[in-house]
Amino acid sequence: MPLLLRPLFNAKQVLLRSTPKPVTPFGGLVSFLEFLQRLALPQQLASTMPFQLRSPNAIPPAQTLVAFLLAVIAGARRFAHTDWLRADKALHALLGIRRFPGTDTIRNFFRRFSQPTIESFWRPLSRWLLAKFACPSAGASLDLDSTIFQRSGRQQGAAKGYNPRRPGRRSHHPLLAVLAEAPCVLHGWLRSGNTSSARGVVEFLQEALALLPAGWRLRTVRADAGFFDETLLAFLEERGLPYVIVARMTRRIQQQAAALRQWTALDEHYAVGEFRARLLGWKSERRFVVVRERVRESKETVGRKLLEVPGYRFRIFVTNRTQEPLTLWRDYNGRATVEQRIEELKSDLAAQGFCMQPFFATEAAFLAVLLSFNLLSLYQQQIAPGAAYRQPATLRAAVFLCGAVLGRGGRRAVLHLSAAWGGLDKHKPLLEAIMQWSDLTSPKLAAASMNPTASQTKT
Repeated sequence: MPLLLRPLFNAKQVLLRSTPKPVTPFGGLVSFLEFLQRLALPQQLASTMPFQLRSPNAIPPAQTLVAFLLAVIAGARRFAHTDWLRADKALHALLGIRRFPGTDTIRNFFRRFSQPTIESFWRPLSRWLLAKFACPSAGASLDLDSTIFQRSGRQQGAAKGYNPRRPGRRSHHPLLAVLAEAPCVLHGWLRSGNTSSARGVVEFLQEALALLPAGWRLRTVRADAGFFDETLLAFLEERGLPYVIVARMTRRIQQQAAALRQWTALDEHYAVGEFRARLLGWKSERRFVVVRERVRESKETVGRKLLEVPGYRFRIFVTNRTQEPLTLWRDYNGRATVEQRIEELKSDLAAQGFCMQPFFATEAAFLAVLLSFNLLSLYQQQIAPGAAYRQPATLRAAVFLCGAVLGRGGRRAVLHLSAAWGGLDKHKPLLEAIMQWSDLTSPKLAAASMNPTASQTKT
């Protein structure tokens, strides 16, 4: 008996049937998969993987990791969501795999990681990928920041710490170093929830600088008040790295700011000034830049009020740079991009959603999400050089989502991209941009296959 559906806004009924043809909602991934092939990512993963599986029925670890990366990019927010792609036979054909790993297989993959294997696999892998990015001619801005991953169980490293949304609940406290202009994540640590923002930041920054590609130059390091620490400042000065860091409003700094008499007015609401001070425990005095903003009802102001100076809010920065205060303030405001990157990692790629009991298994999954972000960033730089950066969720909706049906044309598999979603006309320029990548070459797609009339294969 046929099954009929009555549309909401039409009287004509719709007949429902099943189809044996493999159908995928992610036909738009064709250009991204070709990008991974050109990048030689499967070979890189296989050659550096710290462990191998002996069972003849086991899925190779490199395939498991790529499957997880694609699941994250497709929108998975938990390990259980990776099962969405297990039934996608069309996507399996594009990957060239017979079986897509299940949830348990992916979890067991990450459980194999320990601290030594994280250092021997993820750090060199990150260094290899970062070398594919181009350094800005004026140098790169390195932004330090941390965030909160809320936890509901008793996972290793989950501890009670600063948690503004759910005070008193356990969390992890990751630390990130982001290159603003690339944009990409240079380095990441997963830390216990009871650590402060600046805990271990010098050691973290030493590792981050070691990952920086050869020939790259840092024009500045930016951070918020959580990183206002003498040890970090001394380290940056020792390395000759320019920095602008928000000062913590200690009593001494507030008194110095309130005592300022020389201000340079920028307009009727803003003024800037500066002073030099040597705080308790410091070996030398440092330069402080002060931004004063008039409190208005029509605009929400940032900064902190000083009791000695009513009607104003203040933001204070410590720096070893010599530019004018206005230049430094404007430069620091560019650090807002790191907040956006963190939000994308958490909202678009669900960085906090992949959690397991072992700490280093969770950290390995976290690093895999960072790898996904960097791959997406490098991919869009290749398909549209000079174009505005697009967030992972935007790429997913605008490029990767495309209905497609897998068929046969002679002995070849044929992926029919839905014309209603843009079809081959939409994705052909993206594939051509990947094909023209001079850095790496791949025999996967021949130039003739890009001609719609040359053959029936349009992948």
